[in-house]
Amino acid sequence: MAHLFICPSCGTRSTQTERTAGFSKRAKPCAKCGFPFQFELLDDYYPAPNAAFFTCDQKGNVIACGRGSFELTGLGEERVIGRPVSEVLGLRFGDGADHVETVLEWGVRKLGAPVQVNAEGDLPAKATADLFPAYDDDGGLLLVLTPAG
Repeated sequence: MAHLFICPSCGTRSTQTERTAGFSKRAKPCAKCGFPFQFELLDDYYPAPNAAFFTCDQKGNVIACGRGSFELTGLGEERVIGRPVSEVLGLRFGDGADHVETVLEWGVRKLGAPVQVNAEGDLPAKATADLFPAYDDDGGLLLVLTPAG
């Protein structure tokens, strides 16, 4: 079975064979939007249509805001990029743990974590967080927030 990948910018899914097709072994950018990197899912994962994507570096700082991020938080990239994701989004996980730190430190996924999002200047909102580590030399993570219904 081919490994599955997801683009944090547009949510397009691809397989490992699609990402390395041709003569080069270097991974290609997203075929749909051209975003330069994608995250390996390791299982069958489909984000909700209203999910918001945030890409973070190895320290948990936001390096890209993807599909749905502005709609969920009201914050544009210029107010988010370079800042700690937990701070700028006011993340408070239901069990009191810091799942961003856990994913960064241990390189493990965390799916279905209840979280309260309190982005700057916005009212608190409930969501579900899915966090995926970056399996490359740079590290980092993909945070997918799905607003609670």
